[in-house]
Amino acid sequence: MTATTQTGERRLLVDGELRDSEAGATFDNINPATEEVLGVVADGTAADMDAAIASSRRAFDETDWSTNHAFRARCLQQLHDALVAEQEEIRAELIAEVGTPLLITFGPQLDAPLADGLLWPMERIASYPWERDIPNGTAFGMNSWRKVAKEPVGVVGAITPWNYPFEITINKLGQALATGNTVVLKPAPDTPWTGTRFGRVIAEKTDIPAGVVNVVTSSDHMIGEQLVTDPRVDLISFTGSTDVGRRIMAKGGPTLKRLFLELGGKSAQIYLDDTNFEEALGTMVALTVCSHAGQGCAMPTRMLLPRSRYDEGVELVAKSFEGIGYGDPTDANNFMGPLISAKQRDRVLALIETGKSEGARLVLGGGRPAHLEKGFYVEPTLFADVDNSMTIAQKEIFGPVLVVIPFEDDDDAVRIANDSEYGLSGMVTSGDEGRAMAVARRIRAGTMGVNGGIWYGADAPFGGYKASGVGRQNGDEGFEQYLETKTYGGPA
Repeated sequence: MTATTQTGERRLLVDGELRDSEAGATFDNINPATEEVLGVVADGTAADMDAAIASSRRAFDETDWSTNHAFRARCLQQLHDALVAEQEEIRAELIAEVGTPLLITFGPQLDAPLADGLLWPMERIASYPWERDIPNGTAFGMNSWRKVAKEPVGVVGAITPWNYPFEITINKLGQALATGNTVVLKPAPDTPWTGTRFGRVIAEKTDIPAGVVNVVTSSDHMIGEQLVTDPRVDLISFTGSTDVGRRIMAKGGPTLKRLFLELGGKSAQIYLDDTNFEEALGTMVALTVCSHAGQGCAMPTRMLLPRSRYDEGVELVAKSFEGIGYGDPTDANNFMGPLISAKQRDRVLALIETGKSEGARLVLGGGRPAHLEKGFYVEPTLFADVDNSMTIAQKEIFGPVLVVIPFEDDDDAVRIANDSEYGLSGMVTSGDEGRAMAVARRIRAGTMGVNGGIWYGADAPFGGYKASGVGRQNGDEGFEQYLETKTYGGPA
């Protein structure tokens, strides 16, 4: 394991001030690849969160942040430029605290969201139709002009996960701030430094007014729940597990909290019987599922193969799994690093044992790698002969585990893909793009890749059906979820 030295930002950002926790307490930030302590970060308290919420409420109600479009755009440009200036430091920090492989930081973990996560919503400020006229009305015998306006929601509580912390944070901040809201950011305790870096950069490198963004780290998940229950917070933007999403819905009910919830997934990748298996089932299959140790909500972890070509397909997939490089995330030859924590590693291993006990055939992997003495690693794992009713086919594992399920025909593939509480993403591959699209249109999921195509980008709405969430991140659909609608009428 290559040694790395990191010094992350330990302070909270509350009302424009970088400061320690009110109680003076800290908690450790652990490197999941080495199990060593990287450093510490402020352990925020209920009082810290209360002060942060009050600050964001005051900034929204008493400054012109919500109405000054040009100023918001300038501040987002400043934030973008400051993050670009620290891009390589951010890359090293992500590898250290997230355990993400170096290779993935050149894509969705850092470079891709940095390129447009702030700039797309910033540019949309100038072109978005903040007001529009609708035809005069004649209700109650009165001729009236009418206008529809869009206004920011208010205070946003942004709760981010540990798997892609930079990507998710920048996309939440970009759209919430561009639309004129103020934000209290609560980063996941497993990856706190990504959030506190945003806080430091905002405080030191931008003109964003005090209170517009607050950052509160804490080892206590209940500190984040304050955002959900506090009536001063207007909207919760949460990315994480479906179980926590359900709790947020319940706890936010008394204050009728507006919600964006991007939750779990158990996405299907379907290969129709006219697919060129030699091309489609090569190395990219393993990379898609095992990238970042399978810690991605949209990863296609159920593979559906036609029964007529099932054995052929499983053999090709097994070869792709055998060739994947994994281990030290600082090594550019590795596409898979550790899981985030011992708790997550043990959870994945327990689900693998459940798969074996329920009758699935373990083709390869399934344990802790013998050659890696330190780190929260699990071997790339492939199950075949899986029935879609099995636990490993229904539950989000969030580890490097692929289950392969046979289907009879296109209708059966659609039925199996939709037989899930989730509906986040999916893929369909066929020698005939029209056939692939016909199947993709029938899958109840928020995003679909067709014949290897990629939909990702700050301008592309992302989110899911069913238990995969409520609302969308990015695109105009994501932009508008941070807005309220007001209708005016006056005498014509």
